[in-house]
Amino acid sequence: MQKNLPLYLMLCIFLTACSFPGVYKINVQQGNIVSQDMLDQLSPGMTKRQVHFVLGNPVIDNVFDDSTEHYLYTYQEAGGRILKQKVSIYYEQDVYVRHQSQMLDDHPAY
Repeated sequence: MQKNLPLYLMLCIFLTACSFPGVYKINVQQGNIVSQDMLDQLSPGMTKRQVHFVLGNPVIDNVFDDSTEHYLYTYQEAGGRILKQKVSIYYEQDVYVRHQSQMLDDHPAY
């Protein structure tokens, strides 16, 4: 038993190092940041190019229906809860008609 004591001590030290509780997790944001000020600049009759100038290009292209674009944004706080925002832009014949949005109260990225 006395011969193996240093081996047992080293094994205990290595096992406690593997289960270190202080793992650092970062905030993760993905998608398009769209604010209410940006949406207020949109007006019916704008072309897609003008809308893209104001909002930027959507991260996800809608390949099945070019009359709708979706601007998605997610923010995850250090491995915790996920905040989501979705803005849908509707076109008729490549001309902006209206939008529908589920906005965040405040953008953590600002």
